[in-house]
Amino acid sequence: MIPPIPFLHRFNRVRSATQPGWIAGLTLLSLVASTLAIEPCRIRVVDDENGWPVPLVELTTTHSVSFFTDNAGVVAFDLPELMGVETWFDVAADGYEMKADGFGYRGFRFTPVPGGDHEIRLTRTIIAKRLGRLTGGGIFGESQKLGEQLDWRESGILGSDSVQNAMHRGKLFWAWGDTILPKYPLGLFHMTSATTAIQPLTSFEPPIKLQLDYFRDDSGKVRVVANVAPKDSGPTWISGYVSLPDRNGTERLVGCYSKIKPPLSSYRIGLCVWNDETENFESTNILWEDGDGRAEPKLVPVGHPVFWTDEKGHGWLLFGDPFPTIRMKPTYESWSNPDEWESVESPGVLHDQNGEEVKPHRGSVAWNEFRKRWVTVFGQIQGDPSVLGELWYAESDSPLGPWGTAVKVVSHRAHTFYNPRIHPEISPADSPILLFEGTYTQTFSKAPSKTPRHDYNQILYRLDLDDPKLAAAQGGAK
Repeated sequence: MIPPIPFLHRFNRVRSATQPGWIAGLTLLSLVASTLAIEPCRIRVVDDENGWPVPLVELTTTHSVSFFTDNAGVVAFDLPELMGVETWFDVAADGYEMKADGFGYRGFRFTPVPGGDHEIRLTRTIIAKRLGRLTGGGIFGESQKLGEQLDWRESGILGSDSVQNAMHRGKLFWAWGDTILPKYPLGLFHMTSATTAIQPLTSFEPPIKLQLDYFRDDSGKVRVVANVAPKDSGPTWISGYVSLPDRNGTERLVGCYSKIKPPLSSYRIGLCVWNDETENFESTNILWEDGDGRAEPKLVPVGHPVFWTDEKGHGWLLFGDPFPTIRMKPTYESWSNPDEWESVESPGVLHDQNGEEVKPHRGSVAWNEFRKRWVTVFGQIQGDPSVLGELWYAESDSPLGPWGTAVKVVSHRAHTFYNPRIHPEISPADSPILLFEGTYTQTFSKAPSKTPRHDYNQILYRLDLDDPKLAAAQGGAK
């Protein structure tokens, strides 16, 4: 705000009595400038095919200042030295690009001004569409600098690793591994959790707003839900998250936990059950412990479980990551008794449309009503260009395979994108929309730096199963 006229008159009287005019003039300019804030210039990045905002796009000036689009595809550009100056921005994004100019640069130039608005359009180079980030802080941070998306509520956490989901007692339960907090580099290491409605999204187009209802302590801070052995060291990770009926018909939310020691190995594996009263997991059975003289068990109910009825009408619960490796009757009692677990074969490799081998890493399978087939989205070991960031899609008539031709649907230049999880429960059953998320991080990659706000967080993608680019995967099992 410019100082009022009476203030200027008083300042001039003081200036005349005490200072040379040019010194006082500079002082006044500095005072006025200090009262003015630069209004950002809005830059919006959209997909040229559909006009949807594109999150996670990096815009970099020629003096190496970078901005990253938020879930609304927005950057609030506020560099004072470039306001009113014609400015070049390099554009870099996983799965989206701009056409290169004659020198090979991919970017654009324009003259940013306070309060201005500029839109750029990118070409999508992957089949899946990036919808946005589900976890972490500042999901709409750039938009909020511009006075937009002000209804968005921050969760209080900055990062979440590897999701687990289960429908339990009318809600969709979410759980994550290691969780980053603002107050210290070491965060929460015994699983954090939240609930939503079973179908929590009102739209399947960006900007995505998934408001998670976290389990919190008495002070309102997000808390852990799986400290099953408080006196023992190391993180607690839970997998195989599923709700099962017991013999009395009561739904029990269960999982398989691991206690972790450096660098990243288990020293204990056990079963745990959610206590609906205390809203915490409790250990019920230790399957194995390092040093107890037994080999680590080969059959462990981990991964993303699915229910399946075979051709004889028998119901099964399958566990695998990505493909099923273990089956049991879909009851709490069968899950509780390792003697009732049966091994099933899992494919070691799939093949792409050129016949090249694709070695699966992690992922999930799901029945898809639109395709009337089982579908999978999985990561690849030693992928290209990203060693652990390439995701593939395939189909089968059975969750046990054989699986057909794999088609790559997501690619990263370097960053890791691991542990993808399909969300069949979120979108309508008869819709061609297939949603899946995964963990985006610099870890295990050759990426030179972490992506601000996005690193170690969950990003949601959309795959349209009526897309002709998926034809190779939908031509029948091989």
